[in-house]
Amino acid sequence: MNDTPPASNLDRPLRPALALALRGRCPACGEGRMFSHFLKPSPCCDHCGASWDKSRADDFPAYIVILLLGHILVPLMIEVNSALAIPLGVQAALWPCLAVILALLMIQPAKAAVIAFQWSRRMDGFA
Repeated sequence: MNDTPPASNLDRPLRPALALALRGRCPACGEGRMFSHFLKPSPCCDHCGASWDKSRADDFPAYIVILLLGHILVPLMIEVNSALAIPLGVQAALWPCLAVILALLMIQPAKAAVIAFQWSRRMDGFA
């Protein structure tokens, strides 16, 4: 009979993995790059060999970004409109541009965080 305890998530702690992934680093070693292109995970870490192409982040990072953008931009729009008298034409250009810029800045860290979460919890091929 095998007395070895089952593998737990303790050897893959979530907090350090998230911190590394948010910076685009490999959650396993912290040295290699997590993405080969803007949103394409590297096939494997060039330092430790951890495979990142098994991840199934799918649409969840986009949902996270949309949720966060709504919670950031809507209160900001309300406050700006109540404090300043910005013409409607300027606002029609300002808010969509700001939304696109923020979405582009947030999507890669959101995808990295989802992949790091899956890796730390041994989900979807990261066993």
